[in-house]
Amino acid sequence: MTKGIDHIVLAVNSLQDAAGHWEQLGFKVTPTARHPWGTENRLVQLNGNFLEVLAIGEGAELTEPSEGVFSFGAFNRDFLLKGEGASMFVMDSTSAAQDRTAYNAAGLAEYAPFSFERIAVTPEGEERQVAFDLTFTTDPLSAEMGFFTCHNKFPENFWKADYQLHPNTVRDLTEVVFVADDPADHHEFLKAFIGERTARLSSLGVEIETARGSVKVLSPSAYESLYGVKAPADRKGLKLAGLGLAAEDLESFATYAKALGGRKQGDFWVIGPERMAGVAVFCS
Repeated sequence: MTKGIDHIVLAVNSLQDAAGHWEQLGFKVTPTARHPWGTENRLVQLNGNFLEVLAIGEGAELTEPSEGVFSFGAFNRDFLLKGEGASMFVMDSTSAAQDRTAYNAAGLAEYAPFSFERIAVTPEGEERQVAFDLTFTTDPLSAEMGFFTCHNKFPENFWKADYQLHPNTVRDLTEVVFVADDPADHHEFLKAFIGERTARLSSLGVEIETARGSVKVLSPSAYESLYGVKAPADRKGLKLAGLGLAAEDLESFATYAKALGGRKQGDFWVIGPERMAGVAVFCS
């Protein structure tokens, strides 16, 4: 079954500064939350998926990875050694056990089951329990990019309409754009990870439709030509370079984009990765 895009992890050095940039771009960002192992996050909730701005919190106690065990905290810590950016790509899930079965059948890497819970704060200031089952896997050609599925066990406590009403009128994450030297090298992994049997291959790269948003893998030259942004080149394999958003009122978004140095590119707005902690933003 084809999965939908659940969220993107954006690893940053300063949670306050990075969240401030998303607020300057006209997003409502959730209060700071802390994982049991010490990473901290603030979220931008959209229509069925979200952006997770994440930093290593003070006093974090991160478990090191071992044979068959993936460490979310240590992965993001190590990712930050080369700089900020989109560190992990996450698909939604209804069953971690089914995900492991499907990934095993597809020959994808398996890791030990991992679950956690924490307290979320509602817009009214009330506390609610949230809990998640994560199923990690790995693209052997992209060791510096993290992949997992997320089963949200209490969605009624997680999603809040007030957090999804952004002043810039953005409601949807429409596409995730990767860059790779040879996009075709990665389409079999991504199809298995997403649960989709087909992909469109062209001279520009690869495109896969998910149940919620599309995934593109472009060559560096195609990415730079289409979006007018320099392609990332400091990591091997897949590099999550840009996020495509849709606004109900593009002029409202433009007001915020201009304040952050954004510019018009064709029929959409572009905010460069240097202003958004390593990931470019495209809005139409």
